[in-house]
Amino acid sequence: MSASHTKPPSATDWARLQAMTDDDIDFSDDPERDAHFLAQAVIWPGPKKQITLRIDADVLGYFREQGRGYQTLINRVLRKYVEAQKNRA
Repeated sequence: MSASHTKPPSATDWARLQAMTDDDIDFSDDPERDAHFLAQAVIWPGPKKQITLRIDADVLGYFREQGRGYQTLINRVLRKYVEAQKNRA
């Protein structure tokens, strides 16, 4: 195997990191997670499911015209619809 197919060695000083205690870690750029933060947090829905879905050609065309990530956009639109329906109930 040639060298171009291997990963370069890590530049991380793993021994130093393993020797660190919690008090050694600088959390100054990581704010506290207070009630306000948690109220705005997004609950991760879990892994996605791969399916086959029949969509009208013009609808699919519209989303594809939006460019890269159009499938994620379709998922977001469907999620907003589901949330709106839940809020109506």
